[in-house]
Amino acid sequence: MKQHYVMPVGEDDFKRVREQYYYVDKTDLVKTLIDGHAAATLITRPRRFGKTLAMSMLYYFFTLKDAEANRALFEGCKIEKAGERYMAEQGSRPVVFLSLKDIKQASMKGMLEMLGACMQALYDSFSYLQEGTMFSAQEKKYYQRIWDGKGSEIDLQLSLKNLTAFLARFHGRPALVLIDEYDAPLQYAWDYGYYDEAIVFMRNYLSSVLKSNSHLDFAVLTGVLRIAKESIFSSLNNLDVASVASGAYLDAMGFTFEEIKKMAADFQAEDKLLEIRDWYDGYNFSGQEIYNPWSVINYFRQNCRPAAYWVNTSGNTIIHHMLQHAKPSQSKALADLLHGGKIKAVLDEGVIYNEIYRNSDALYTMLLTTGYLTMVDYPDLYEDEVRGTMRIPNREIRLLFKREVMKHLSCMNGGSELLDKLTEGLLEGNAQDFVEALEEFLRQMASFYDTSARESFYHGLVLGLLATLMPRFEILSNRESGYGRFDIAIFPARNQPFGALLEFKVAEQEEDMAERAEEALAQIRANGYLSEFKNRGIQNVWQYGIAFCGKKCRIAAGR
Repeated sequence: MKQHYVMPVGEDDFKRVREQYYYVDKTDLVKTLIDGHAAATLITRPRRFGKTLAMSMLYYFFTLKDAEANRALFEGCKIEKAGERYMAEQGSRPVVFLSLKDIKQASMKGMLEMLGACMQALYDSFSYLQEGTMFSAQEKKYYQRIWDGKGSEIDLQLSLKNLTAFLARFHGRPALVLIDEYDAPLQYAWDYGYYDEAIVFMRNYLSSVLKSNSHLDFAVLTGVLRIAKESIFSSLNNLDVASVASGAYLDAMGFTFEEIKKMAADFQAEDKLLEIRDWYDGYNFSGQEIYNPWSVINYFRQNCRPAAYWVNTSGNTIIHHMLQHAKPSQSKALADLLHGGKIKAVLDEGVIYNEIYRNSDALYTMLLTTGYLTMVDYPDLYEDEVRGTMRIPNREIRLLFKREVMKHLSCMNGGSELLDKLTEGLLEGNAQDFVEALEEFLRQMASFYDTSARESFYHGLVLGLLATLMPRFEILSNRESGYGRFDIAIFPARNQPFGALLEFKVAEQEEDMAERAEEALAQIRANGYLSEFKNRGIQNVWQYGIAFCGKKCRIAAGR
């Protein structure tokens, strides 16, 4: 098959990609499944990581429908080169391919109606089954109810399992079931407040087809999240999970460095490899380095212009909810991550939505699973408490964190103007404007404030506010310089006239704030914190000692 050098932006139909676009060969997934698969396999990956295209590829390989024509789609691919043993499996099975990614309704009633429409279309694609002489009159009436969209909720619950039974009996062999984005209905059910109802229905719908189903050859599911087994996969002992943190199929979705190198060579852009790595690399799936495929495809499609392509593909509700419900420790962790830091948290990939806000570890695990964080190391998964170290993977995601912080601040009364006043006052030596804006942020951000919080809370808050200065400035936190560790340093990165250095103190009483601010300023000078600026050749540095007490602050400034 002719190789095309046009990138398939937004195209996830394998046949069209092979016939019209550039294709990164992922057919090794077929070989891996043939060599050995579980009765049901769940592969979780972030959005836009190629899940639907991979499932479409499996469909075109295994389906009986148009088998001879589909064989040409795999000419020259890895699976064909693997030998006839594997190609003998091509076009050999009845395949049910169902995508749930468009079930985004605001109510349980809407979810059931949309799922009913999906099943209606699926039954229509197998309409030839109605001509089968092996089905009873009752079975044909059932089939017709689903086909007409008139089935009851119980009919709908069993519709996927019953379809596999009809196919197995008609073709004389069990069916392969492919379910893409299985968790999409549950994500929206959680957002819209009917999660408890939805989880009961989806548990019955999926378990009926996946558990003890003699008409099922095997099943592959994809999704973003691994919903807790207790919630949706209870009593399903034959499920093999391949997630971003553990399991197989490591390079089945997303691009490896070798694939990126070939793409760069094909597009005569070998000199762009470092730029691609900075923007879109950084994902680590059980030790396998992976690049964000959606962003890389857009990068080449846009003549190698770097931008935050993946960031713009959804509402990023995970980050939004995190900011809404952040505790002081989480606010500081978010700011630390934004500035290149890491966080260590317990990994529990079985997501229970109701625990996200009560359990910070559950929240960080969700951020990992959805692609906003990536693993730095992989601990022993057999320990009682599995803790992993996570960070922001690349420049693109760092921009997302920054944008969401700014969006959250702009929703406050005068948020944008306040932020401008704070940053301009800081960098222009206008201590009064800076402290007035900072006090107003403290006053309005009551949900972030915890009366038991000490210096770390204020440190995290200011660090988060200053994130909006990047990339015009480089911002470092808690770094060694001179004879100690400064709190926050702002280094000019693009010919900006001034940098700044901030040191924080907490006063027990308001009348002590001025004295504590002077102590902080004196600490900057006594400990030689300016040495890092001098090493970089930066002469103009505003120095601020800042003291906090509750929602009040005082500042001592100098140069």
